[in-house]
This record gives sequence, C-alpha cells and structure tokens, in this order.
Amino acid sequence: MDRLLLRGARVVDPASGLDGVRDVLVAGGRIVSVAAGITERPPVTIDLDGLVLAPGFIDMHVHLREPGQEHKETIASGCAAAAAGGFTAIASMANTEPVNDCRAVTEMILAEARRHGSVRVYPVGAVSKGLEGRELAPIGEMVEAGAVAVSDDGRPIEDASLMRRALQYARLFGIPVLAHEEDPSLVGDGVAHEGPVAARLGLPGWPAAAEDSMIARDLLLAEDVGGRLHIQHVTTGRGLELIRWSRARGVPVTCEVTPHHLTLTDEAIEGFGTNYKMNPPLRTEEDRRALVGALAGGEVDAVATDHAPHHRDEKAVEFRQAPFGVVGLETAVPVLLDRLVRTGEVPLPALVAALSTGPARALGVAGGRIAPGEPADFTVLDLERERTVEAAGFRSRASNTPFEGWSLTGWPVMTVVAGRVIHDSR
Repeated sequence: MDRLLLRGARVVDPASGLDGVRDVLVAGGRIVSVAAGITERPPVTIDLDGLVLAPGFIDMHVHLREPGQEHKETIASGCAAAAAGGFTAIASMANTEPVNDCRAVTEMILAEARRHGSVRVYPVGAVSKGLEGRELAPIGEMVEAGAVAVSDDGRPIEDASLMRRALQYARLFGIPVLAHEEDPSLVGDGVAHEGPVAARLGLPGWPAAAEDSMIARDLLLAEDVGGRLHIQHVTTGRGLELIRWSRARGVPVTCEVTPHHLTLTDEAIEGFGTNYKMNPPLRTEEDRRALVGALAGGEVDAVATDHAPHHRDEKAVEFRQAPFGVVGLETAVPVLLDRLVRTGEVPLPALVAALSTGPARALGVAGGRIAPGEPADFTVLDLERERTVEAAGFRSRASNTPFEGWSLTGWPVMTVVAGRVIHDSR
C-alpha cells in the first residue's frame, strides 16, 4: 500500500492547531498532503466520513514481559493489543527477565518487534544493572542499540546519588530518565492508599507522601544537573503542584497520568478485587479531580497505560498477596473518551495531545503531528461506537482489567502505521 488517501475525516491535530474535515494523502510511509478536497485518487482510498483522524497514539509506559515472562505477554501479543487499542507506538519497560540492561536485550526486543511488524516499539533500558539500584547500567551502549530512555520502573531508585548520576549520563545521550516515584521506607508493606478506605478494610496503608517526597527529590536533582526528568504515573494533587513549582523554576520536567488513576478512586477496592490493586495505588476523589483538571489544562504531557499483564492465577489470590498492576492497552482510549471527553471534563484535542504529541516530545521520537513529511501514523476514532469491555476478547494474553463489563461510547476503530493499516474494526 504505497499511496493511500484517507478521505473526509475530522482531523484533530493539536500540534498544528487543526480541527476540521480534511483529506490526507500518504506515500512511502509518510504524509504527502493534508487539505480539503484532494482530487488525486490513488489505488487505495479509505472513506472516513464521520470519524476522527488523530496523530498515531503513543503509549510511553508498557510492560511487554518478553523476554522471560511470556506466559503473561509476548512482544507479539502486546503489539497486537496496542494496535487494537489505537496505539501506533509503545515504549517497553526494562523489567524483563533478563533485565534490559545491556545491548543484547535491547537488540533482541527490537528484532522481535520487527519480526511481528505491527506497531513501533521503543525499548527503555534500565537505569541500574539488574534493577538493583546499585550500579549504573551501560546507558551509552543501550542508546546505540536503540533505547530511547532509561528507567527502573517497577522499582524506585532509592539511592539519590545514583539518580543524580543517571540524570547526568542520560543528558549526555539526549534521553530522559523515566522515574518511578516511591519511597520504600514510607510504603512499608502498604497495598492501598493510606486513608479511611484502607483503614476500614484492614489493609496496610500506602501514604501519598511516599510518592510526593520522591518527586520533590528528583525535581531538585534534575534542576541541579540539568537532565531530562519524566515523572511516571503521577497520582496526587500535591505531586502535580510540585511539578508546577519546578517548571516555574525552568526545569524541563514532563509527566504522565494513567487512565485508571483518572477514572477510579480508592473506593473501588471495597470488594477486595485484585484488579484494582495498582502501583501507585488508587487515590482519593480530590486527587483524581486534580489529575483530570491538569489533563484538561494541558499540564499533563502524556496519558500512559502502565500496561502490566499478569496471569489470571497470580491475581486470583487474597488482596495483600496479589501482584500490583493492570492491563490497559485495549481499554485506555474508550475509557477516556467515554468518561472524560463525553462528559465534557476534558476537550478532545487535549486528550489527543496527551496521547500523541506529548509522549512523542517526552520521549524525543517521531510522530505526534499530521503534516507533510511526518510519519503516516494515525489513530481513527468513532466517537459514537458503543461497546462493552469484555476481557475474553483481548488480544493481550492477560485479562487483569478493572474495566470489565463497562459500557463505553467512543472507540478506536482503525490504526495505521507508516501508511499501512494494521487494525481495522470500522
């Protein structure tokens, strides 16, 4: 499919300030023209009348599990899930087995992604060898192999000196450090947000200060050494205030929020459902509203799923014993369209920006804009499509979703990567 015309869609491209009906002509995997009434008729024309055409969505926080935990997810199944969920690119975290802390693992991930040829995969290398938080991983060789960022996600970097050096080294290679903010000395054995709900259920509490204090530390370190810091899965209003304060001082910090923290609170754990057990935990309604307000106001750079597949047997245990994490690639977009855009809480262009332009800039990768010369990566949305979330139909190998049974209006219906349709459910 060398030349392709996408005709008559409502093109929403915040990076170009465009929100209107346009045709988009593609050739050689790149955008050739964006205009009303393109007269050329290439061999393939797709009519998108009544649908929204957005820059390809990028999920900058995904756990693909391969190598080492293929019973949970593989690169192939994770990419298929991403394509079905409207994502054209994903960033894969380093906590595989073995850990992605060297050139060989980075190259293996990229080779496997190319073999399955669907969405773009951007490997994220580890900050520390083995994610042990003691010695820096060889950041330079991982970047040479194709890593776009470094992170010990799943674990915090407890050693402030190591974090400082990570920011310094990452700066040399022009990549960001993606920070999982958690002070283990404050979390202890906490499994749920510290508050009335956890107390009522008799669950060990996880204080918000465990996240906020680490955000504050890393913001100061980034200001000190000038590195690019990206705060992962922010969950508290106070964390957002700290980021605003740091930005006002000129620190180029970016941040992300997740669909589950935008739509759920700690009240959801009342039934001890393990698919509501996340890291960081679900917070209060006040925190949730702060996240939604920041997203609507353009203060949040990215919405990222933190897609964390687990086998059903691992989640079918008592709440305290269950692993943290939920899947999100196939539910993120409809959950956000239904619960935030349709309700008027978040404008559609703001959501599109946080799913495309923002993550592209935070990671320093191509995409996020519909303009001549840009990669022909698109996500097509049907804002009127009604469906119910059924985990049994997921492309992912995992089904640990908190959104099972939710009736949602507004779904991704087509995904295009480099001018090639890789998913079409119109």
